[in-house]
Amino acid sequence: MSFKSTPFKEKVHEIIFEADTKAGKWFDIILLLIIIASVIVVSLETVGPLEEQYGNLFIWIEWIFTIFFTVEYFLRIYAVRRPSKYIFSFYGIIDLLAILPVYLSFFFVSSKHFTIIRVMRLLRVFRIFKLGSFLKHGNVIVNSLKASRAKITVFMYFVLLAVIVFGAVMYMVEGGSNDGFDSIPRSIYWAIVTLTTVGYGDISPITPLGQFIAACIMILGYAVIAVPTGIISAEMVNSMKDDENNDISTQACRYCGHDGHDYDAKHCKYCGELIHPEEK
Repeated sequence: MSFKSTPFKEKVHEIIFEADTKAGKWFDIILLLIIIASVIVVSLETVGPLEEQYGNLFIWIEWIFTIFFTVEYFLRIYAVRRPSKYIFSFYGIIDLLAILPVYLSFFFVSSKHFTIIRVMRLLRVFRIFKLGSFLKHGNVIVNSLKASRAKITVFMYFVLLAVIVFGAVMYMVEGGSNDGFDSIPRSIYWAIVTLTTVGYGDISPITPLGQFIAACIMILGYAVIAVPTGIISAEMVNSMKDDENNDISTQACRYCGHDGHDYDAKHCKYCGELIHPEEK
């Protein structure tokens, strides 16, 4: 469903989505400063002495920020020509999650602390300051993860099977003499912690055979780290070769709000609409 464009809607889109104009850039800079201030307030609110002394002030400031972000969110929906594309986009979901926890705090008091997710909105800094090369490298990482997801999924499936087997073996070896291995699920937890080289130390084997198996799992843990890293790195090399000649623009689509297009692109690669509808 498309919506008729008006001069006012185009002006709102220019200010909120575009950083090419003076008004748009100032709006984005102010928005970033407010996001940073909001994150600081949410963080300070969890400090006991500060919360006791300035609790009411923090609440008022948080509501001012939330009202601002709420108005901004609905203006973004209003400004794009296909609102559903923005609403269900990555940034659209982040923008919604940035305001929703405060309203949910009427029912779940602790939910307001989830507003710390507003820090994710700072990702827009690359578009605001025209750091197209950063967007390009960010796309390389995302594309590499997407391209390697099948291989990573298969690898993680075998890792899952391995920790189940290791956990069961350690339960049989240590279960009778070690209270830490009192069940297979808890032994699997130990296997995961050991295989990923985290090593909390809350559970450890005490029998010689158990310690030998643990040593083998620890050594195997390095392969668990190296394999996915190698897979993703290989995909990143391929992705960089494909994109090395493609410069990224910070121009935002008027239909879905996405940016990160090639400079010579005429259509949005996310929704397929013209990036510059006036060129029709």
